[in-house]
This record gives sequence, C-alpha cells and structure tokens, in this order.
Amino acid sequence: MKLRHFIAIIGFLTTTLVYCQDKQITLQDIWSGSFRTEGMQALHSMKNGKQYSVLNFDRQSRTSTIDIYDYKTLEKVKTLVSSADIAEIQGFFDYSFSEDESKIILTTNSKPVFRRSTLGEYYVYDIALKKVTKVSDDLVQEPTLSPDATKVAYGYQNNLYVKDLSSGNVEQITNDGEKNKIINGITDWVYEEEFSFVRAFDWNADSNKIAFIRFDESEVPEFSMDVFGSDLYQTQQVFKYPKAGEANSKVSLHLYDLNANKTKILKVDKAYNDFYIPRIKWTKDANVLSAQYMNRHQNELDLWMINTKDMTSDLVLAEKDKAYVDVTFNLTFLKDNSFIWTSEKDGYNHIYHYDNNGKLINQITKGDWEVTNYYGFNEKEKTIYYQSVENGSINRDVYSIKLNGKNKKRLTKTDGTNSASFSADFTYFINTHSSATSPPEYTLNSSKSGNVVKSIKDNDRLSKKVADYVTSKKEFSTINVNGNELNMWMIKPADFDENKEYPLFMYQYSGPGSQQVANRWNSANDYWYQMLAQQGYIVACVDGRGTGFKGADFKKVTQNELGKYEVEDQIAAAKKLGALPYIDETRMGIWGWSYGGFMSSNALFKGNDVFKMAIAVAPVTSWRFYDTIYTERYMTTPQENPSGYDENSPINHVDKLKGDFLLIHGSGDDNVHLQNTMRMVEALIQTDKQFEWMIYPDKNHGIYGGNTRLHLYKKMTNFINKTLGDKLEKNDKKEEVSSKIKG
Repeated sequence: MKLRHFIAIIGFLTTTLVYCQDKQITLQDIWSGSFRTEGMQALHSMKNGKQYSVLNFDRQSRTSTIDIYDYKTLEKVKTLVSSADIAEIQGFFDYSFSEDESKIILTTNSKPVFRRSTLGEYYVYDIALKKVTKVSDDLVQEPTLSPDATKVAYGYQNNLYVKDLSSGNVEQITNDGEKNKIINGITDWVYEEEFSFVRAFDWNADSNKIAFIRFDESEVPEFSMDVFGSDLYQTQQVFKYPKAGEANSKVSLHLYDLNANKTKILKVDKAYNDFYIPRIKWTKDANVLSAQYMNRHQNELDLWMINTKDMTSDLVLAEKDKAYVDVTFNLTFLKDNSFIWTSEKDGYNHIYHYDNNGKLINQITKGDWEVTNYYGFNEKEKTIYYQSVENGSINRDVYSIKLNGKNKKRLTKTDGTNSASFSADFTYFINTHSSATSPPEYTLNSSKSGNVVKSIKDNDRLSKKVADYVTSKKEFSTINVNGNELNMWMIKPADFDENKEYPLFMYQYSGPGSQQVANRWNSANDYWYQMLAQQGYIVACVDGRGTGFKGADFKKVTQNELGKYEVEDQIAAAKKLGALPYIDETRMGIWGWSYGGFMSSNALFKGNDVFKMAIAVAPVTSWRFYDTIYTERYMTTPQENPSGYDENSPINHVDKLKGDFLLIHGSGDDNVHLQNTMRMVEALIQTDKQFEWMIYPDKNHGIYGGNTRLHLYKKMTNFINKTLGDKLEKNDKKEEVSSKIKG
C-alpha cells in the first residue's frame, strides 16, 4: 500500500512537470473575480414585442444607460435614458418600466435591510418629457408605478404613501406603522425570507385601488444582535423573529380606495386561526383581487377571489397535501379570468388550467418529471411556454405546449441548463444556456421552432481563460444508496491515476427541494473544488433524499424528520465511495453551508466511523432556533413534534464527535443566528470535545465583504490540508528529498 502510494506520487509529480505551463487556480483568482461571467443586465421585453431593453454601464465615463435593441437584427436602436443627460443624478444601477412604458423608475442608491429588502433613493423618468421626479427625499421601499403611470406608491417607516406625479402631492394612506409593531404593505422578516417577497401591496388595473397586507408583529418575540462596528461601543440590531413554535405576525388584508380616500379591511368567508397570506394579486377585473390563504402547518392553501365592489368572496381552489403545499408565483390570469396554476397534486409539479370559478378545465402537462418554471401564455397562439426537467433531472429545457395540453415541443436543443426570456408578443425568446463545460451564452431563438436566430452574447473569452488552467471534468453519474438512484458529480485530479489512493472531500446542501447536482456552469465554489483537485483531492457531491426535481414523494420523504434520511444517505454514499480502490477511506471529509452546515455536522457526529473531518458554515444546530415558516413547513411545531426536532439536531449529538471539526459563523447573521453556533460550542465544551471555530464580526449569512471571502476560503483550505492532506504532505516531502538526491 505504501509503496504503491509512493510510486503514484512520483507519477503525479512527473505528470505535473508536463503540465508546468498550465496555470494553477488560486483562491486569489477565484475571489478577485477572474472567472466572472458576462450577462445581460436588467433585460426587459418592450410591449411592442419587437424590441428589448438592457441596462449598460460605461466604466470609463461612469455613465448608466438603458439601451433599446431590435430582436430581429440585435442592433441597438437607441439609448432611451442616459445618466449623462440627467443633471439630478450621477448614475443608476437598476430600472423598471410602468405598465404603459411611458415612465421608468431609476434606482440611484440603495442599502440592504435583509436578504431581499432594501432602502433606496429613486427617481421617476418621464420618457416623453425627458425629466425626472424624485420619489422621496427619504430612503424608501418598493416604489411601484400605477398602471396608468400617474402615481407611485411606496413604503416608508412601515407606512404606505402615494405620490401624484403631476402635482407632486404625497398622500400617506396608513398611519399606524411602527417599528417592531405594525408594518403596512411591506413584509415582515419571516415572510421576506421564506415566502420570497417584500412588496405586500398591489395596484388594480384601473389605478384607483391598492390592496395591501398589514402585519401586526407586536406579539412576535424579538431577537437582538450586537453590531460591533468601529466605534468605542457596539450598537444593537433588534428585530422581530418568530422561532419555531412561537407567535407569528397577525396578518390582515386591506384595501385603499384612492377616489374615496378610504381604507377598508377585506375579509373572506372562512374563519382562519393562525394563518398566512403568502400572495395577493389583482385579476384582469379591476374590482376582483385574488388572495392566497394558508394554514400554519402549510398543508392547506386556499385561493380566494374577493370582489372589492360588493365585498363578497369566493373560494375557487383549495389545495391540500399530507406534507405541505408549495407557494409559487405562477398564478396567471387570462383575458377571460380563467387562470393558470401549478401543483404537485399528481406527484409531480405540473401546469393546470382552471376557469374563473375554480373548475378544472384540464391538466396541461403530465408525466413523471417536473415543471420548473412557467414563462407565460400566448393568447393569439393559445400556447404556454415553460421550463422542465423532462430531459433528465440535472438538465433544464424550454418547452411549448397548447393550452389544451397538445403539441408539446422541446424548444431548446442543447443539454444543460436553459432558461428563457420571451418577447412580449412571444415571437422570440432570449435563451440563456450553460452546462458544466459551457459558460453562459445568450441567443435569440424562435418561439415556434426553438431554432437559434442569432447569438447575442457569449463568454468565449472566459472559456479561453479557463482553458489556460489545470481543470478536470465534472463527471455526472448516479449512485445507488438506500434503495435510491441518487444524482452525483465527481471531480478528480487532472492527472488522475486509478492505481493511486486519494482523499475524498464531499459537498452537499441537502435542503428540501434543493439541487446541487445540476448540469450548469461553474460557481465560485466549483473553481475551489478544481483547486482542491489540483492539490490531489477527489471532490464529490450527492443529492440525497429530500432534494428536488424527482417528484413529491422523493422530496417529501423527510417530512417531520429533517436531517434523518438526508444524513443516512450522505454517510452511506461516503461508505460506498470509500470502497472504491482509488479513494482512501481513512481520509474522507464533508462540508456545507447553512442547511449544508447542519448536515455536515450531523454527518461527522453520526458517521464518526466514516468521516475524518467536517466544516460547517453558518449551520442550524437545532431546528428549535430557526424560523416558523420554513421549519414548521417540514417539521410542524416543536410542541407537536419534539422528537423530530431533537433526535436529528447536531447539538444533541456532540458526544459522538471523533474527527476534526471546523465551525464558522458570521456574528451579524439575521437568518441563521449566531446563537446556533454558540449553543453548539457550549455543548462541545461541556462534553470535552476539541474543535476549531471562527467568527466573522458583523457578517451576515453570506459572510462576504472586502477580504472576507478570501480569508474564509483560506481558512477552510488550510483546515482540509491539515486534516485530510497529511499523507500528501508526507509524500511531497519524500519527493523533495528524492529529487535532491537525484540532483
């Protein structure tokens, strides 16, 4: 064994000499942006269906422009807006059109609040008059133009305001907003994080009514974080955060009538107790609002149509599931007020068509595969466009299908990840394609045939740049674990020798409905894995039970026991990989971030005879510490399911630790609180377990900013080399001695 390993190292060094002209990937390369891809920023299809707009930025002149391009020729038609022509602003970095495209909201300055929310400085640009109007002198949230573009509504200090753009008059339409008590029209922390939206208000089609959700978070427990900053005394961030089993915001639905200057509460004809309103959306009828109501367990979702004229309500759809119902953004109203809806009710996520009363017209897509995105409906051609995994769960393709479920057509031709942005009249779509071997390419495609009309933008320069480095193929396969064929990728050293033994480093996330094994271009982490492969590691990733795009049963098997089956699969997969002749089963490690950190901790503790080391970044260490909406969706409450919470939380298994453990967290993490790591650390100390840990001051769940990411990945790389790379180091030293003797 030792002799074979020594010979393999000689072979490794010999091969390395052959590749000496090829570049080695460094952490500085990765985190300096050397491998950044080029894209199309803020792409918007113009209503005429013939043109699209893109945000461009000239670095030399520091000028922002919104440029209009012709779909057919891809030639630039004109510059619609240039910051150089607007004296009031220096530049802008985002924009949004009014529905009639007569005005544009320009974002000139913003600062983050939480993951999706920002406070910003905004201007409304009048295209015809070529002048700007500042929305507010204050930093506001979610400015939204009315459909007729005469007004803009926005949130400020937990209240809603409407500004008349011709008169400049501002009307405050709510008055009870108060920090950590009442929020009007903007979501609270947990809605923003788990239901993925911030703007909780919506204009009707006639621009004379605004529906909004009001959040009463008075009874939600507060969480506080020290902000250390650079001053002599730290400050504190205090916000409402409902942990599993604790009180949520009490939500209510309201209507502001601009003509009457009055606000009414909107009610539905059903008594709900402890519920959510995860979506509101006006129908094509300016008097009818749709609202989705969901019970706290999230296994019942009701779609209501509320007539705001006569104040009546109709329950048109009621979804139920033994586990949970996913909330989506796919509700689409057609001209006749029938609607498109997506559901997993047949075991896979598919598209359904209902009439305006909620009667099923037909199930449009069918099969043992998942619809992953809904793009829109072409009224003229009676055609729906969508994305799915019908061509294999690691791939994404764009399809068209008739409203009646016939004439399904695969529009994209190349395996990998395809996503589409359609022209307003559905004549064309801009396809973004990437794969593990091809960086993102943007092409103009025909929506009828799917054929490429022209290439718009590619990343050929990046391809050539990456080709200068030593890289390895990402090998996709499946591995049979616990009776299931699980998707897997593996990266081996470029000079891989099957007669040599390599340490194995596994990555996973494993959260419900997630996917890490996908045929798409490199993320920053992929370059890190390539760097580790350069150093002599095999890196692998396995998507176990509970992950997505393989049907509801596969995804929802983890219900009420998060961390049980997922951990079993990672341990079993590691054992199976460790049995391969070219993997050293005594040197196997695992890492993950967030849910992945929860998983890697559990895998090291419960699989202490399999894994030698683990890295956990920003991990949940007990589901009792995490928020209501996410946790209870999969676990119900701790009061109802105490064993599910405790038996699978790593904080309760620290006594099993045998290997090396690195624990990392940001002290300003508003999502997975530092509390998780602190409680884990205390548990490790009290069981007399040695470990390493690192706290990044004031950094949030992403742990980035300045030199932070580089420092973080250096720390993790050093830990991997220290715990898994010991034999590599010893053999490297042997080779140094050998070469000196020969010299």
